[in-house]
Amino acid sequence: MLTSAQIRQQFLDYFKSKGHQIVASAPMVVKNDPTLMFNNSGMAPFKEIFLGNQPAKYKRIADTQKCLRVSGKHNDLEEVGVDTYHHTMFEMLGNWSFGDYFKKEAIEWAWDLLTGVYGLKKDRLYVTVFEGDAKEQLDFDQEAYDYWKQYIAEDRILRGNKKDNFWEMGETGPCGPCSEIHYDLRSDAERKKQDGKDLVNASHPQVIEIWNNVFMQFNRKADGSLEPLPQKHVDTGMGFERLCVALQEKTSNYDTDVFQPMIQFISSMCGIKYSAAEKTDIAMRVMADHIRAISFAIADGQLPSNNKAGYVIRRILRRAVRYAYSFLNFKEPILCRMVPLLSDQFATVFPELKAQQDFVARVIQEEETSFLRTLETGIKRFEENLSHAERSRSIPGDFAFELYDTFGFPIDLTQLMAREQNVEVDMEGFTKCMAEQKSRSRHAAIVSTDDWVTVKDDASQFVGYDELETETEIIKYRKVKKANKEQFQIVLNRTPFYAESGGQVGDIGFIEADGNRISITDTQKENNLIIHFTDTLPKNLEATFKAVVDKSRRGLITKNHSATHLLHAALKQVLGTHVNQKGSLVNEEHTRFDFSHFAKVTDEELEKIETIVNNKVRENIFLNEQRNVPIAQAMESGAMALFGEKYGEFVRVITFDKNYSVELCGGTHVKATGEIGYFKIVSESSVAAGVRRVEAITADGAQAFLKQQLSELQKVKELLNHPK
Repeated sequence: MLTSAQIRQQFLDYFKSKGHQIVASAPMVVKNDPTLMFNNSGMAPFKEIFLGNQPAKYKRIADTQKCLRVSGKHNDLEEVGVDTYHHTMFEMLGNWSFGDYFKKEAIEWAWDLLTGVYGLKKDRLYVTVFEGDAKEQLDFDQEAYDYWKQYIAEDRILRGNKKDNFWEMGETGPCGPCSEIHYDLRSDAERKKQDGKDLVNASHPQVIEIWNNVFMQFNRKADGSLEPLPQKHVDTGMGFERLCVALQEKTSNYDTDVFQPMIQFISSMCGIKYSAAEKTDIAMRVMADHIRAISFAIADGQLPSNNKAGYVIRRILRRAVRYAYSFLNFKEPILCRMVPLLSDQFATVFPELKAQQDFVARVIQEEETSFLRTLETGIKRFEENLSHAERSRSIPGDFAFELYDTFGFPIDLTQLMAREQNVEVDMEGFTKCMAEQKSRSRHAAIVSTDDWVTVKDDASQFVGYDELETETEIIKYRKVKKANKEQFQIVLNRTPFYAESGGQVGDIGFIEADGNRISITDTQKENNLIIHFTDTLPKNLEATFKAVVDKSRRGLITKNHSATHLLHAALKQVLGTHVNQKGSLVNEEHTRFDFSHFAKVTDEELEKIETIVNNKVRENIFLNEQRNVPIAQAMESGAMALFGEKYGEFVRVITFDKNYSVELCGGTHVKATGEIGYFKIVSESSVAAGVRRVEAITADGAQAFLKQQLSELQKVKELLNHPK
């Protein structure tokens, strides 16, 4: 029987033999994409290629991608562990064609790999093709149907509707018909009772989709219309865990060697045999699944927190702790003890977890310890209110909100506990309480974004390392509405504006032509595209403009960024090599640096760090900047890479003394450290479990920092004098 490691490697080897470049998984946590918090599919890291914002370095690519799905149409967190095939974090094996091969080769190779290499039984396979959609004026996918006829009987080629067989990246963007491959895991006796084709896409746990071949042919515009893409692409995704089920002839994903090592560890620790009882089996499956999502998310830079992506991870972690506590009698942290086992299992395929094993385990341990303290109290409160709930058959919404707000219970956890007692949660009441709380705090307004309007067919080039002003032209623009305010986003063919990235804020300035000056209020990166924000559009969009960065502000930011590199190296020198960057903010006022460390940094240590940095400033070390360095060469030279960042084949290396600070970095820097002037740490604090924060200022930035602090003090004074 093939092991999961062999199954994964055979997939990659097969497509390598077909001319595909094998690439590493992108981090599971997504940056510079307002539409995604996590990579939820194998294609997500390649969005910029499909969108036409970045050329494909290779026409053919294959990989295994770490993905996370916890809500929405693809998955439901509450199903994970209860059934045998849903997961939070999973691997997606994929092969890609960017304007190269299309349906013929994709179908031929899929069939050859599954039946010829893996040896799956042909009489258990079914495929689907898009039946068409009259409303969308989309035809039946006759081309895919005809190719499939060469390999499989026509009664096994099923027609699927738009819901199942037309794949879309989102509300807008590349899309196209898809062809799914399903496998029947049932026994021969069960298969004789009912034809498997009747169970395809019917949520049967043993008639499962294992592979989806998407044929990207269209672009969905903001008005809902479809237009043909200039190039046709292939985007495939095969669920690794489901493939292992089929090849290892199991009936559950959790019975494969992907999950069994963790399940057996849990079983040995609690003294309960897996398969002894449904409730304990579910608890073990939940823990075995959730530890993967938690660990890889933290390794990729997302710490548990109370908002956005951080809350997703905290919610998953707390669900696992709740099951461990209630059904397996774990009263002490246990998830953290599973991290070494997990990191060993994936050491060769996802080495980032092994490299941060101790840090990840410590973060999880502190999160578990914290939640266990409130869990017991919250459960007692729940049980105290249960007698009333049993009479009314409902948990009051305001009480569910109390558990959420005071004890950190995710609402789905309260719903789970309620279902176990055969009562319901008053979700209308809970939602009302939640809405009232949100109305008391600021929350993001709904953003409506129009389609891009092309002005000129050209590529965008960043020249901001060498120039702070340049001649440029507008390539395209779009209108954005937020909180009833209309803004515009523009893309330039040459831009000196640095887009916010790696902690460094985006540049501001202006573009000017024929006496018409338009302010640039921010610069952001979206799917590798540099976007400039402005409140108005130029009168003549086709003019040649002068683009000018705010030089004074950029200079202050640059000094603070270089100081951050010196700080990072000093932290490692004083506190230890375990220190790694976990976040940063570099603006014109100060630098804020988050790093892995499990104790308060003492005053004596802070003084040493400050002294080291200032000594490096006084040495006036000249910047050694290397561009387009092969990443393997950069890593061999000792350059420091940041976990969770997505690096390409070629990187930029920033060095201030090769024996002191060498980092991969895309930000802007001083020509010599003496320009920083002076470095002063102004605060040290805790950010999250295992993460500390240092804030610091430099000589020229101090004035801006103090001005900002005085402004905050003035606001406090006004509130004290005129309380509302």
